[in-house]
Amino acid sequence: MFNAVFSEILTGLHNNEVVPYFGSGVLFDAKSKLNDLPMPADSDSLILAMNGGKPMAQKLMYEFPRAAMNQELKKGRSFVTKFLDKTYGESKWTRAAMHDWLASFQPNYVIDINRDTQLQESYANKKHTLIVGVARITASAYRFKIFQYDGEKYSAIEQTAVDSSLPILFKPMGTPVPESNYIASDADYVDYITELMGGFAIPDFLKDYRKGKKYLLIGLPLCRDSERMVMSDIVYSANESKGWFLRKNPTPKEIRYSKKMGFELIEADCQDFLNFVKSEKA
Repeated sequence: MFNAVFSEILTGLHNNEVVPYFGSGVLFDAKSKLNDLPMPADSDSLILAMNGGKPMAQKLMYEFPRAAMNQELKKGRSFVTKFLDKTYGESKWTRAAMHDWLASFQPNYVIDINRDTQLQESYANKKHTLIVGVARITASAYRFKIFQYDGEKYSAIEQTAVDSSLPILFKPMGTPVPESNYIASDADYVDYITELMGGFAIPDFLKDYRKGKKYLLIGLPLCRDSERMVMSDIVYSANESKGWFLRKNPTPKEIRYSKKMGFELIEADCQDFLNFVKSEKA
């Protein structure tokens, strides 16, 4: 059913004309090595994990940043950071099939709004540049940190020192490795998105590289403002035809928004795409 468009997407990915943009859905099959429970990645599962498995008030269950803001106000910003560090930096997870697929060809540029480390592990055997989103800092006007991976370890570098020949891994919402930085609470998002809109959350070299690219939005819900606002600025200066939005059973809001943004809606999910990839290799 989707073979023709999936083939076009796959060709673009391998030619580095299409950029993978990963949302929480790409981790659908990542499970705990300890108890086989799914990795908390989407908004609801993150809220439940942060609150000891118990639902929070309905207004807080609306979106993880709102719930994280509530916990930050009650327990301090460090509480949210420690929760994310424990979830993604200390717990052990099985590999997600989407990341195994990505590691098989390692494209030049990947955006991943999840906060886990599987993307970085997919490039552990290859030198690369890592860009991590940061918020509410006073030491710099920029809302990113840049690290260069030499095949063994990360080192912090300035954007003027970036090797343009290396793949770029962009983790706008943060990661625990090589150091703990996250965009999590409402206050983080307000600061980050404000500077993203102002051009201070994306390095200059990436602003140049991204011009004219198409995007594959996969595993990414677009029913909440935070995901939409971050995405719309990250894909700024894309190709006139933005790319594709893979979403099974999209909401009316997602249908309207993707059309407004210029993405072709494909009513499929990560598993559908992986099945096609496997069939191509067979």
